[in-house]
Amino acid sequence: MKKTVSIVVPVCNEEANVPILVEAITAVFQKLPDYEYSFVFVDDGSTDHTLQNLREQAAKRNNFFFISLSRNFGHQNALKAGLDMANGDAVIMMDADLQHPPALIPNLLAEWEKGFDIVYTIRKDPESLPLMKRKTSNLFYNIINNLSDIELEQGTADFRLMDQKVIAVFRTFQESDLFMHGLVKWIGFSQKGIEYDASERTHGTSKYTMKRMIRFALQGITSFSTRPLYTATYLGLIFACCSLLFIPYVLYSYYFGHVISGWASIIAAISFFGGLQLMILGIIGLYLGKLFVQSKQRPHYIVKESNLR
Repeated sequence: MKKTVSIVVPVCNEEANVPILVEAITAVFQKLPDYEYSFVFVDDGSTDHTLQNLREQAAKRNNFFFISLSRNFGHQNALKAGLDMANGDAVIMMDADLQHPPALIPNLLAEWEKGFDIVYTIRKDPESLPLMKRKTSNLFYNIINNLSDIELEQGTADFRLMDQKVIAVFRTFQESDLFMHGLVKWIGFSQKGIEYDASERTHGTSKYTMKRMIRFALQGITSFSTRPLYTATYLGLIFACCSLLFIPYVLYSYYFGHVISGWASIIAAISFFGGLQLMILGIIGLYLGKLFVQSKQRPHYIVKESNLR
């Protein structure tokens, strides 16, 4: 009996890439006759003709399924929508920009056949990648690894294969801020990483702006560690102890009649400690905000249209 593979692809304004990706994956599986495969595309609130393309693909392929969300819920939530609907023995998730090469799929399946429950990929950036992009990517992983309780390899991508028993566990997660990179590491099971050379985006532009990357990093850190709260506490203790050093100076000036001058230094100190306090309050606010959002228990996504039964 053939094993089944579900290909989960979240898309947002990828109308030009959808047919190219489908053809590329189809060509790969034509060389893998021992597997039956199906597509699960998740339209994450596209404003172009992506949804129409998905409808057309579904009309001419009986193994093509799509989910259209009521609005843009974000990449991670769209990915969860696809995982919730995928029922293959193995599920492969990848992006639609063709930077995740379909030619790597046989390698993922080969490692899965060896007994690994999760086969993830590690991106090797091309030399043409701008230096700033490379530096910010490295900074992202360094911050995550130093401030959270998980360890991510540099370049870990959302291009991965997971066994159905792992997917069954993922479906039980109810946390509001999903961070798939971290959850895959945290969940355990037997895992194997495969390196690959990142391809150039074929059409469209990247949806991950610097603002989104910073938000993604904060989301990952606060989802897997309370270390920032401890850091804020230690900073408060350190500066409180430093402030005690001013007491001997104040007593000396008082008893010997020296005028305590230096309004500039006082203003600088007030500004510095005020900023520090706001930063600490901001860290605490992040965690309180996560609790507030989680307490509402809103769904991760809302399905507007689908051909899945």
